[in-house]
Amino acid sequence: MSGSTSIFSGFELPHDFGEVLPIENAAERFGEAMEVARQSAEAGVAIEAAPDHAAIFTDPPQLVAGPLKSVGYDLGWDTRCYPSPVDGCDYINVSARLDPKSPAYQQGWFRYVAVVHPVDEAASEQMLSQGYGNPFLHHLTLGVVPPERDGDDEFSYGGRVVRFMADARRRMADVIGDEPGTLIAALPSEVVGDARFAEESPRWVEGLSGSEFQFQVMQGGGYLVQYFVLTGGRIEVAMRSGTCQTFNPLSVDKISRDEISTVQDDGGGNADPLM
Repeated sequence: MSGSTSIFSGFELPHDFGEVLPIENAAERFGEAMEVARQSAEAGVAIEAAPDHAAIFTDPPQLVAGPLKSVGYDLGWDTRCYPSPVDGCDYINVSARLDPKSPAYQQGWFRYVAVVHPVDEAASEQMLSQGYGNPFLHHLTLGVVPPERDGDDEFSYGGRVVRFMADARRRMADVIGDEPGTLIAALPSEVVGDARFAEESPRWVEGLSGSEFQFQVMQGGGYLVQYFVLTGGRIEVAMRSGTCQTFNPLSVDKISRDEISTVQDDGGGNADPLM
């Protein structure tokens, strides 16, 4: 990829990505991310200047980890690995973090990268059988600008964040025209453990069926609310605030089992078009 990829409101993707990681399907995924970001802005959903994270499948992991290190990523920064059971196969997700003050971040490099590698031969064969290349860019996650705190206590802010993302999910679905995935809200233990949570939280997701949302306690604290907007798990949207690790393990398990797949085409070898 060459040339500028910035479009509106400061949103940008790295123009030198292909020089660092020559990934066959990156141009397609970048194009989808740009289009979702544009449509999100039209729907009134403010997007962060750089993606929240990218998920890259690879075998072995050094095909991705080494080049990311050269950009300035801190591999395994949160001292965690996240088991990821995708397509009934076992993968391990290890996160890399980029300093938001770094020049690379200012040029559109992702805040985090999930380096996802197969645990065994069955998972490796499943990944490689899709023909996307090795490594391949599974999905990009756009960051949603979180609402201002405005003096809210933890519980009040938790309710406002969930309502905000539920509304963003509805508006984005309207303009994108694709059925969004589950709204997964990982919240601080102070919110989920509050005596008011059981009674008031259903109102935060009013209009959604029980299968369209899930509440979790965010390990390590903070807020991470996310959902997918393109089938196959190609583009995701996430709002984070105050987190001290890249992902919530419960969220990774739910997403891996139910929301994403290495099978991202229409059965004829082509990715579903962006609606």
